[in-house]
Amino acid sequence: MQCYSFNNAQYIAGKWIQGTSTHVIKNINPFNQATILDLQAASTIDVDAAYAAAQKAFGTWSKTDAIARKNLVERVADIMSKRRAEIVDLLIQESGSTRLKANIEVEAALAIIRESATFPSRLLDSKLKSPDPQRHSWVYKKALGVIAVISPWNFPFHLSMRSVVTAIAIGNSVVLKPASDTPITGGLLLAKIFEEAALPVGVLSVLAGSGREIGDYFVEHAIPKLISFTGSTEVGQGVAKIAVSGAHLKRVALELGGNAPLVVLDDADLDLAVELTVMGRFLHQGQICMSTNRVIVDAQIYEAYVEKLIARAKQISFGDPTLEATLIGPIINADQVAKIKEIIHKAVSKGTKLALGGDIVGNVIPPHIFIDVDPKSELAQEESFGPVLPVIKARDEAHALELANDTRFGLSSAVCTSNKERGLAFALSIDAGMTHINAISVADDPTAPFGGEKNSGLGRFNGHWILEEFSRTHWVTIDK
Repeated sequence: MQCYSFNNAQYIAGKWIQGTSTHVIKNINPFNQATILDLQAASTIDVDAAYAAAQKAFGTWSKTDAIARKNLVERVADIMSKRRAEIVDLLIQESGSTRLKANIEVEAALAIIRESATFPSRLLDSKLKSPDPQRHSWVYKKALGVIAVISPWNFPFHLSMRSVVTAIAIGNSVVLKPASDTPITGGLLLAKIFEEAALPVGVLSVLAGSGREIGDYFVEHAIPKLISFTGSTEVGQGVAKIAVSGAHLKRVALELGGNAPLVVLDDADLDLAVELTVMGRFLHQGQICMSTNRVIVDAQIYEAYVEKLIARAKQISFGDPTLEATLIGPIINADQVAKIKEIIHKAVSKGTKLALGGDIVGNVIPPHIFIDVDPKSELAQEESFGPVLPVIKARDEAHALELANDTRFGLSSAVCTSNKERGLAFALSIDAGMTHINAISVADDPTAPFGGEKNSGLGRFNGHWILEEFSRTHWVTIDK
């Protein structure tokens, strides 16, 4: 089995063709700066072509037998399993994933694909009890139509696959726009896999293009029925505004930013709390929406926790993402490095105590830990999306809960305690879509609802929740 090759081509209506934009996407390895691919970007002309093909394909694919769609999804899983090492290597090269993170991402994608294989048989019609004895009442569940997917660069393969395979399994067609930093693992790689699995022409197209050139047009276009967006809150709010206020009203599924707290209560196992902190914050350089963005620690154990945390963090291996031991690899690009440097500089200039730092070399930023952080500071309130951790002291449990909820975000969260009942009560008081007791804030399960509250998004992914998002309900009555 040969490895996939990627040339200067987009995947539109079942054909590999060059994009029609004058802009060229420079696809660069974030660790060694080697050129992976120069890709002629897609233009609005390509967007029109992809949507037209998707609309045409939907008419047939939505009527395809459920078993045929299930078989297609299972073929995708089989291909992925056989090409696992190849996909892992591509993620390391293109997205700066460490080997650990790349394997986690592939496993997550496989899990959602296997779950999606059950979806064709779960889109069920149902009969209602009619108040009129002379009429029958039915509810029909149908595929929605053309789904537009906009995916990010941090977990490009999984977060693209999560929407794409779900939509296709149900009977929708898809046009996917991956992030420009990860056009292969976020898009073109999926096209290769579905093409190998014999997906009918037009059911999936992939367009890599500049947000400035095709972003708004991609969302406001007349054809897509739903926009599935994963990315920053600011961009997501713009997507939602276009989707619901334009001439063509459409649904949105938004998975946005986070400011996940890890709360360490006074009865916590400190060694466990430290390990949860290290993995929850520094996995994939902190470039995860669910990443532990701040730690809130009860004053009674604060000093002991900080001492253990700093000692453990000094052992973290950072640098070359191809090495098995590396936990922190490169930041995705120079712009993101500059943003993180500015966050660190601002915190230091305002007198925040930097308990652990280090030299930034290229795109690799070693772990930076700030202690005694003001909970109202920008460092504590905003998502850094990097290996920067603020540690905040809470007076007691009530104050810890107040601090945990003091954010405009509400995606993921975690609490560490030796008392499970106490942990559950605390978890249910956090204003977030997800909370994990004695586990890291980074977690995903294809059968569990994934999503957030407040400025962290709208809707839920995975399981029957995503079935509702990506399908439509049609009520029909008929006389007896």
